[in-house]
Amino acid sequence: MKRKNLNVVKLRDIYIRDKKIAEIYFKLKLILSKNKKNNSFVAAISGGPDSMALAFLAKVISIEKKIRGYFILVDHQIRKDSEREALEVKKILKSRNINLKIIKNRKKINKNVQKTARDIRYEILCNFCKKNKANTLLTAHHKDDQIETFLIRLSRGSGVEGLSSMSQTSKLKHGVSLIRPFLDFNKKQLEYISHKVFMKTIKDPSNKNKKFLRTNIRDLTRILEAKGVKLDQIIRSIKNISSTKDTINFYVNRSLKKIVKFRKREAILDLKMFKMEPGEVKFRIINNIVKNRTSSYYAPRSKKVLNLITRFERNNLKKCTLGGCIFEKKKNLLHVTKEF
Repeated sequence: MKRKNLNVVKLRDIYIRDKKIAEIYFKLKLILSKNKKNNSFVAAISGGPDSMALAFLAKVISIEKKIRGYFILVDHQIRKDSEREALEVKKILKSRNINLKIIKNRKKINKNVQKTARDIRYEILCNFCKKNKANTLLTAHHKDDQIETFLIRLSRGSGVEGLSSMSQTSKLKHGVSLIRPFLDFNKKQLEYISHKVFMKTIKDPSNKNKKFLRTNIRDLTRILEAKGVKLDQIIRSIKNISSTKDTINFYVNRSLKKIVKFRKREAILDLKMFKMEPGEVKFRIINNIVKNRTSSYYAPRSKKVLNLITRFERNNLKKCTLGGCIFEKKKNLLHVTKEF
């Protein structure tokens, strides 16, 4: 074993004996082993306890399986202390022989800060994956994040797609697989690992900023739990909704093959056949077309999609844009092209 990996290997031998750590370690190892083409991966790091736990466990597995692991932190430079914090994270990881690469975002973020920052982060990480031929992106989203996402989407009136929340595996652009291996574990379990291994982590002060909806939802979950609401029952509901989503998607995929032709520069939808589909299937067909044309991870807002469907079906709309796509009606066909 190379000397530079000795520190991590010693820690593995010490900590993997701990049942609390071993359970999460073997889960991550199992998930990564299912990806037969997994020659390298990228781990998204923020410096928080959950992503630091991911950094350690992913590093151990990369050594064991002899695969290349990249550990990336995207600095949006929104806060004046962000550069100092990023360098501190780099230093903490370096103490365990984990090399962190910091990528600075040069794009300005003026509005809808959290969503815009998230979209840019995924874009940067996917581009890094493509450049370095890594087909897997790991994030440290956990059970608490899943519940918060569910409640946020519930407050916005989301349907089945939104309420199914985050899936363990998703496809991003450039053929990158986004894997969230910690969705069955809560934040406290991950904090236990990061504090054992690193002793110190960096907490993002924006997580306590009340102007963000997620911060308020996080406070709400604590209140619900204190009032006796079992959060694991919410997780059960999410899994049930996710199962329903999978069933609907089966029929959506079948309909897509019948009524949509995907060509190099456009998608062509048969409006006559489209009108015969159930509402939820129509909604998902439009989302599928947008995501296919733009390689976007996030679909357009449901309200905008439903409005587009209604107006085209009533014949009072000939051309419009949605989610970076141009929709143009020509007789009984709807032509969809990328906007830019």
